[in-house]
Amino acid sequence: MIDFAEMRRAMVDAQVRANDVTDLRIVAAMLETPRERFVPAGLRNFAYIDDDLLVKEGSPSRYLMEPMVLAKLLQAAEIGPEALVLDVGAASGYSTAVLAKLAGQVVALEEDAELAGQGSSVLVDLGLLNAAYVHGPLTAGWSAEAPYDVILLNGSVDSAPEALLAQLKPGGRLVAVVGRGRAGRATVFTNTTGGVGSRVVFDAAVPTLPGFEARPGFVF
Repeated sequence: MIDFAEMRRAMVDAQVRANDVTDLRIVAAMLETPRERFVPAGLRNFAYIDDDLLVKEGSPSRYLMEPMVLAKLLQAAEIGPEALVLDVGAASGYSTAVLAKLAGQVVALEEDAELAGQGSSVLVDLGLLNAAYVHGPLTAGWSAEAPYDVILLNGSVDSAPEALLAQLKPGGRLVAVVGRGRAGRATVFTNTTGGVGSRVVFDAAVPTLPGFEARPGFVF
């Protein structure tokens, strides 16, 4: 029988701690969260690989971000225990489950009803009552609960999403990978009195979050 707890420890040691994630709250949250519960049954043996993990095929396909990228984004977001967090593109809910152990309340935004249903059931089964799914287009965010202390985007975007930045509290942070492939940069956007500032924190390549692709330019 597969020892998922041992695989989880190995993931945290080799992928998270080894990549400069020093926030002990994040380390503990990832040690406690059974990632295998958030992937299709046939892929549970691969739940802890050092890569993005397909959770639903289709157009578009949906993924869980690789654990290292997720952990480093969460560390860059500086999530306090009372924070209100919007998890955009929550998919099957792994990132939401980890966030629920770090924040006061988590809103999991997902536009795929099947994934949202699966994720919601697992969150309830794990007793994570401070997290709940909402259904709607990812690009619109979720203004009903705004403003947020932190917004996490579970995939890459081609540019800063203005509609989501507008849902941040003063001092709030949005974390996302901007750019595709080798051009991807994990970036923290902060809502300041002078506007929205940004800083790049590390390089990363993750699948594009549906709806956030740049529109094709005019071709003559």
